[in-house]
Amino acid sequence: MTNWRDLSARASLASHRLIGWIYWDPDAIARFTALGVPNGLGYYITTRSAPLASVGNNAVTAAFYSIRKEFIDVCLDVARQHTTFEDAYRIRNEAVDRGLHEYAPEILEQLGKLALPLWDAADSLPLGGRVLYAAHRAWPRCENNPVLSAWLAVNCIREWRGDTHFAVLASHDVSGVQAGLLHDAYLGYPGDWIPRSRGADDAQLDEAWAALDARGFVGDGRINDAGLAFRAQIEDTTNELCEKAWRHLGEQHTLDFVELIEPIGHKFLARIDATAGENWMPAARDSRRK
Repeated sequence: MTNWRDLSARASLASHRLIGWIYWDPDAIARFTALGVPNGLGYYITTRSAPLASVGNNAVTAAFYSIRKEFIDVCLDVARQHTTFEDAYRIRNEAVDRGLHEYAPEILEQLGKLALPLWDAADSLPLGGRVLYAAHRAWPRCENNPVLSAWLAVNCIREWRGDTHFAVLASHDVSGVQAGLLHDAYLGYPGDWIPRSRGADDAQLDEAWAALDARGFVGDGRINDAGLAFRAQIEDTTNELCEKAWRHLGEQHTLDFVELIEPIGHKFLARIDATAGENWMPAARDSRRK
């Protein structure tokens, strides 16, 4: 019997590693800067949200859940002054194609062969409540480039997972800042690194700590065992809900995907480490808790 929850977790981690490096890629940021955006300001937020951004900053803030609204406002407003979201998406995809050929040439042929089944799996997912996923699903799929198309399909599935994860957090009345503190503890990150990296200030952190304390998740100024168990439950629930994509893809194709990406996942993490730092893209990281 296939343990679909575990396989869903493996496929998720592989997806985060395959996708995450592009958000700090120097070539991608240089291409974004060449569109006229000063110093490539807001590259991550603009290119990730490009299919949704024309709806407005509040929609992107809602979809991103844990990133400070003022950050999103600045990034998207600057982008609108200098370029289009369609061009931001295009140059990001160009950088993905170049980067995959440079950093992971050994996976290209097999990844490209998975493009059609991956898109079939992405299209099988329900739209309801998954706004960022829905926006990505509607944008160009670059079918003439199977490797890039497969990457886009994985990203689409990944964004469905993100929408789902945030819905689970919201159902438990966990704010974006609280979620960051719980994730810090779950991964063994230092202090309040994740919420700080997403713009949380001292007042927001104090409020989040107090809310978690009131729920019995804090002891001696740290997330306690009850908090860690709660965060593990959130992860398990997310993995279970996200089995849907991988079950549709099928056991063999899912194994083909994870077994293709897992052996070279360290290459993608090394790109993030070199271009951003060792804490960035926490969803792609193994736990450091002892």
